[in-house]
Amino acid sequence: MPKRTFIFIEILFLIGCFVATNSWGQVTKDTIPPYKTSTEIIQMTPDTTLRIRNLNPYFTIHVDSTLSYKFEINKDTSKYYWYLKGSPVGMRINKDNGILSFRAEKSYFLSGRLKYDFPYKVSIGVQNLNNPQEHIDTSFTVMFYNTEIVPSHVKPSVDGGNLMVSEGDTVSFAVQCDDGSFPLENITFFTSIPIKDYTVVKKCGDNFIWAIPYDFVRPEDQVKEKTVVLSFVGTDKFFNKDTAVVRITVKDAVNYPQELKEYGVLAHDIHFYILQLKYTFMVLDRQIKSNKSTRTTFDLTSATAALSGSVVSALPNNSGQPTGVILPSVGVALVPVKEAVAPTKTYEQNAATAIRSNIKRLDYALTESAPIGERDPDLVAKIKKLRDDLKQVQLQLIDVPLEIAENMNEEQLNAYFNNPKVNKKYRTSKH
Repeated sequence: MPKRTFIFIEILFLIGCFVATNSWGQVTKDTIPPYKTSTEIIQMTPDTTLRIRNLNPYFTIHVDSTLSYKFEINKDTSKYYWYLKGSPVGMRINKDNGILSFRAEKSYFLSGRLKYDFPYKVSIGVQNLNNPQEHIDTSFTVMFYNTEIVPSHVKPSVDGGNLMVSEGDTVSFAVQCDDGSFPLENITFFTSIPIKDYTVVKKCGDNFIWAIPYDFVRPEDQVKEKTVVLSFVGTDKFFNKDTAVVRITVKDAVNYPQELKEYGVLAHDIHFYILQLKYTFMVLDRQIKSNKSTRTTFDLTSATAALSGSVVSALPNNSGQPTGVILPSVGVALVPVKEAVAPTKTYEQNAATAIRSNIKRLDYALTESAPIGERDPDLVAKIKKLRDDLKQVQLQLIDVPLEIAENMNEEQLNAYFNNPKVNKKYRTSKH
């Protein structure tokens, strides 16, 4: 061995000795590692924790395809039991060897038992048959997809998509959907004519409700009807759209609530006018009755004087002859006095007769034009007839001053008007 090599080895030995000693040059016990054999150095702690070595956390399966996947554990599989929880219909696992199998038949999706693009979370577990404490529980996700796209459709519950209604009616129908590969998530609503008082449809299954107002069809519409086109546009998560159209034809109709109010106001006015006429009739009839009594008094006085003159003239005593001649002349002289004091009430008599006949006419008109129910088809014609009858009566009695009843109620006026003596006085004579 060369001398230089020997010197280099000696230097390395001295350096190692210096590192292994303390500051006094003494070798310590802690600085010298214990001696280990080669067997002790390479020996490792064995793995005793149960685990699945090839767990796949996510499976994507095409429709009408077959899945077969074997799960493996780090121990002898003959001593362990495999199981699933919450698995989709048709998916199973071999309890002995951990083979997962599934066939994604299309019938599952057509029947609605499975859905496309929906994550199914499946729990999987392994259990030691001899040791209940030794088990593992985990999960994986399965999603199904289909390259054949089945479109979804909006289906309003209206036969043929056409409706015929009238003003005042309420339109109500459900907006349903036929779900395809991707269900419709929202629905947008459009109308050809602005409308109000309707419910907004936002998703499948919502109801569309519209209360049609009575003034929807305008007077200038010659056909007396108006058509509204409703469009329901459904959209899925990929913004694929489907549109359903519903046509609503609205016909002009009578505003029955408004017409009934108008009829009520008109009937009230006619009833009040009849009461005024009855009171005026009573005033005129009393005037006629008082005048008749006065004229009757004058007539009785004249007749008495004439009769007295005739009696005195027939007496045998001639001294009474001048008196008998004078008394008839007195009776004749009372006639112009009677006409001056109590002239014939021709105007009052005619006015009372006209008022009584018109009262009967208005009473008959109210009875004949009474509405039949809340939706009388002839209600507008009846209101027009009542208004025309009232106008004719008012024109006929335009010169008769109406009296206002101050101290009499309706019952007293009706009692006087329907009194049998009064009825007999104005009864039409038979020829």
